[in-house]
Amino acid sequence: MTAASLASVTRALAEGFVRRHPGEVARLAELWDPGSLVGVFEDCEPGERIRVLEHLTSPAAATVAEGLEAERACRLLLQMDPARVAIILGRLSDARREQILSSYPPSDAIEVRELLSYPTDTAGSLMDAHVVTFRQDTRAGEALARVRDLGSGQERSIVVVDDDGRLTGVTTIAELALADPQTLVRRLAQAAQGRIQALTPREDIVEELSRSKASSLPVVDTQGRVVGIIQHDALVRAVHEEVTVDMQTMVGASAEEGALSPIGFAVRKRLPWLQVNLVTAFLAAAIVGIFEDTIAQFTALAVLLPVVAGQSGNTGAQALAVTMRGLSLREIRLRHWWQMAVKEATVGLINGVGVAVTTSLAVFVWSRSTGLAVVIGASMVLSMACAGLAGAAVPLALVAARQDPAQSSSIILTTVTDIVGFFSFLGLATLLSSML
Repeated sequence: MTAASLASVTRALAEGFVRRHPGEVARLAELWDPGSLVGVFEDCEPGERIRVLEHLTSPAAATVAEGLEAERACRLLLQMDPARVAIILGRLSDARREQILSSYPPSDAIEVRELLSYPTDTAGSLMDAHVVTFRQDTRAGEALARVRDLGSGQERSIVVVDDDGRLTGVTTIAELALADPQTLVRRLAQAAQGRIQALTPREDIVEELSRSKASSLPVVDTQGRVVGIIQHDALVRAVHEEVTVDMQTMVGASAEEGALSPIGFAVRKRLPWLQVNLVTAFLAAAIVGIFEDTIAQFTALAVLLPVVAGQSGNTGAQALAVTMRGLSLREIRLRHWWQMAVKEATVGLINGVGVAVTTSLAVFVWSRSTGLAVVIGASMVLSMACAGLAGAAVPLALVAARQDPAQSSSIILTTVTDIVGFFSFLGLATLLSSML
């Protein structure tokens, strides 16, 4: 066999091994020095590169992204889930990150940048993204040598992950140093005393710290993959800030307002939202005014109006809470608007049928009017389906308009549910007035 033939066979065997065992290739590649690791991706075929990259831990994947040309790194990362890409790019310098993102299509770059940004006072804003992670089957000697090569002296907690990058436990440099070099790190790792998601608010971080008594807290995404770690000094700072945080945002006042803030400042922060609430109240009143004659003819309608409005309001609030949580945890994005709209409208419709049966029976027993029972049952189904749809659509529409959904969603939703509830109930009553 000639040298060329032997090289061809060797290459084919290597490619076949990568295709069948990308996880094993990734595990072995992580033991090499950064130059050799990047060299693997320089030589591999495109399909092989992405298979191996997806199985690398975040630090190793970041090393590859750092070492490859920006355009080549971009082509690789574009084939991965944006949330995973954000974890990898979060470990790079700002300049390198922007260099890679500048090669991204604009819409994809916007999505990754949003995933990279963490609101103030969340775990993501407090964490150190340069956490040292090791696979469970790494040997203690290998891990210690790698920590020594890093040479930063900042690592106090060593995070252990599975093949998918999900947190399995933590250990310390002291335990690595004292262990037999051949011991697997999974035998040294202990279950993390506490773990938090990247968008966990500061007050929950403090609560978790108090419960777990941990000196550091691993930070994970919604899939359980490690994105960083909050060290002791950041935890102390979070506790200090939580002790002094104001509670006034719960009642509509500005978080910027202090107890001794000037009167003018307080008025400027509070009055606009009071005016907005007033406008929404007048809109709902206007709908009732349209059907003034119907209400005057059938006074029982006035008694039942709050029932319809209350149920639609509660339905919308439930849908809003689920959607807001999904946006906050980044489980959903604008691309999921249709799925959320269909889901919440369907849930509202089914719940509406269930509530309508109970309501209609109660109204019939109270009024002895079949027509009134039919009207309120039908309006309940319609208004609750619309409320569920609105609860999902309003925050997503505000996000699309680059507005803060947390600040405006509830006011807009209240307006929508009141108007839909009043209009459906009084409109049906007017159309079916001969039955009342």
